Amino acid sequence: MYRNFFKRFFDFIAALISLVLLLPLFVFLALLIRLESAGPVFFTQKRGGKNGRYFTLFKFRSMRVDRNAEKTGFEPGASDRITKVGAFLRKTKVDEFPQLINVLKGDMAIVGPRPEVKKYIDAYPERWEKILAERPGITDPASIKFRNEEEILADAANPEKEYIEKIMPDKMAAYEEYVGNISLFGDIKIIIQTIFAVLRG
Repeated sequence: MYRNFFKRFFDFIAALISLVLLLPLFVFLALLIRLESAGPVFFTQKRGGKNGRYFTLFKFRSMRVDRNAEKTGFEPGASDRITKVGAFLRKTKVDEFPQLINVLKGDMAIVGPRPEVKKYIDAYPERWEKILAERPGITDPASIKFRNEEEILADAANPEKEYIEKIMPDKMAAYEEYVGNISLFGDIKIIIQTIFAVLRG
């Protein structure tokens, strides 16, 4: 019952209320982002969604615009393109807030497996097919465990190899566990754990 109906209802209402309450913050952050560097307020990227349908994911832009670099897609590890405002947004995970728009549209859930780009989904297609039987989410157990993922990758000799061969399999195991055991109390627990993880820094 929760998985098939109430979860989507909860996500829609939570996203709608959150967007209304956070609108002044969105406007303030948009001004800071534009004042520090030229470019759009939002970073957008195609990510894999439910049943293999790709959608456009929204984030607050945290890097200086580099058209050539952005053609490569996801950049594991640290980057010297990250702005001062962007560093704060990433550390606090506030850069993820615009994904509430994706939740409202039905592309994402509040809690669910984090959506990936096609390149990394194609590395493990069979596992991702099962994972994406559900909507991807803003947070999940893997997001909490790998909250400092960028720091881990920054220390790796080959960040992309480290991500594909070590971090992704661990993440997918957590995604599979979540998808197989979705519940209201489980989602509430993950939301609370995420809040505490962010507050701890």
